[in-house]
Amino acid sequence: MSQRMAIYMQDKIDLREELELALYMEERGFSEIWQGDNRLARDCVVAMSAFLTHTRRISVASGVLPIWTRNPAVIAASFSTMWELGGKVNGRGRVMLGLGAWWEPIAGRVGVDLHSPLVAMRENIEAIRALLTMEEITYEGEFVHLDQVSLDVVWGDRSARDIPIYLGATGPMMLELAGEICDGVCLNYGVSVDYIRSAIGLVERGAKRADKNINEIDLPELIVVSLSDTDPAAALHEGKKLAAYYFATEPHIMKASGVSEEIAEKAKQLMGWPATEEDYERASTVIPDEIVHDIMAVGTAEDCRRKVREYCDAGVTCPILYPLMGNIREVIDAFADGF
Repeated sequence: MSQRMAIYMQDKIDLREELELALYMEERGFSEIWQGDNRLARDCVVAMSAFLTHTRRISVASGVLPIWTRNPAVIAASFSTMWELGGKVNGRGRVMLGLGAWWEPIAGRVGVDLHSPLVAMRENIEAIRALLTMEEITYEGEFVHLDQVSLDVVWGDRSARDIPIYLGATGPMMLELAGEICDGVCLNYGVSVDYIRSAIGLVERGAKRADKNINEIDLPELIVVSLSDTDPAAALHEGKKLAAYYFATEPHIMKASGVSEEIAEKAKQLMGWPATEEDYERASTVIPDEIVHDIMAVGTAEDCRRKVREYCDAGVTCPILYPLMGNIREVIDAFADGF
């Protein structure tokens, strides 16, 4: 397979089944697994470590790890350990570090104050990148304070860790920051093709500040794939439920999707947190069909392949497919031979 393809793992199915599917992804030529960590469900470091020990070639990424949940030195140490665990394929490590800024209401409910996210993100990325060189660093910022710190590997491989850093970005300033200081940006799901074109333009603006070309920045995107050849209407319904959840609980996705505040507010009134299946069902009734088709790959396998092609034509370098209905094997088969 010449086109990079990835699957987004969350917590939809049993983790042991996901490990077997990871082997199947390798067999079918997929390039990457991206493990979610934005909810209090599965810890990405644990899941990534399991994928790395169960596979031999596929790259494994965090999609994405909130910077507020770990100290940057601990993040660097965790990913350095996974870099050792995964070994190298064609001379390169298999681990990719995706970082994000988290969201409300979850952050506030666990006591995290999400202030100055751009400053916090820049400091964390700069510090982690420096630590992955395996050199001793001192860093004094508003959020990050490191005094003569290095990754304390005494008996193992002390060579620099070739771990690319991605920023999960949705808003304009975070997209520009990603282009300026990261190896790539993990573009969000639940957004239109037009949004992706605009987002890539903002990444390019940030890249230019660092004298980089947009072609030097990797541009994978999370893409919701709600696929059913036997019941496309059910696939559309699942897409509506997810759209309602994000419009109600994650305002940055709501804004990026282009949905009206009126629809978002209706969904919010019907959606609790943590959301129950009943909340999803109630809130889905206010989501129009056309919105779902605009921001997700929904319907038959050919419908979904066609939509993913649109995102790639807009500049996405690697579709990270999120099988919304839990039918990961079916989605792998639908895309393994190209699209």
